[in-house]
This record gives sequence, C-alpha cells and structure tokens, in this order.
Amino acid sequence: MNSNLAFVFPGQGSQKIGMLAELAAANPLVEETFKEASDVLGYDAWKLIQEGEQEDINLTERTQPLLLTSSVAIWRLWQQQGGPLPAAMAGHSLGEWSALVCAGVVKFADAVEIVRARGAFMQQAVPVGVGAMAAIMGIDDQIVIDACAEAAEDQIAQR
Repeated sequence: MNSNLAFVFPGQGSQKIGMLAELAAANPLVEETFKEASDVLGYDAWKLIQEGEQEDINLTERTQPLLLTSSVAIWRLWQQQGGPLPAAMAGHSLGEWSALVCAGVVKFADAVEIVRARGAFMQQAVPVGVGAMAAIMGIDDQIVIDACAEAAEDQIAQR
C-alpha cells in the first residue's frame, strides 16, 4: 500500500462517446469489463459508449453504469499492470460506487445493477430537460439557504 496515493473516482458529467477507445485497443481487459456490465444490463455497454449518441449516454440511467464500468476497467488495468495499492479510495457522488467496488466492498455486478436502478430513479424524479445542478463555492451559508427557500416557493418544510 502506498500511503502517498489515493484514488478519487469521477461522478456524472465525465462521460463522452468514444471514451477509453485507445486504452481498450491496447488492453483487452477494458472491453472484458464492459462485457461483464453488458451481461447485467442486457445491452452492449461498450458499443453504446463507443458508437451511441451523446444524448443517450447522458441519460442518468445509462450514464451511471457506463461511468462505473469505465472506472472499474481502469482500476483493473492499474492492478494488472502492477500499480501500487492506494491508501484511500473515494468518489464524487456516483464515483463512491466505483470506490466501493475497487476497494472490494461491493461486487461489480451488484454495483452495476444498483447504479442502473439509482440512475433510473433519479431520471424518474427529474424528467429529461427539467432541473439543473450547480456548484456553490465561497458563499455565506445563509445566502444559499435563503436562495433555496425562495426557489422552493414554500415546498420545503423548515426545521
């Protein structure tokens, strides 16, 4: 274990058509990992991420298993090539699931099924084209609380 090394796995938003193509061309393990995910998902995840439409892979229920699989494929390749074990693993949002799989806490097939369901539930909660996400940095907490309360139009119960 290398105490100076940590892995932080990405969340949604880092997906793009053609990702990992060069890596897969030189390393069959990448496509093998996507084949495992495809068996769980019931569709060809590798073909989707290579030849699909950006709009399709941006659907949360597709994005989440594709990014999980990408992260796990890279982790497996890292291990195969003798990369040192990190002292810590973490992830941003969806990336937490990648960290759990790569740390050996959750089986890959189980995580694929979980994040597919997670993505589907999120997609149902906020239909395509509705809602947005933003990062809030360097602003006083009360300004954020007030802005959320105003935007919610009394839909949030105060504690």
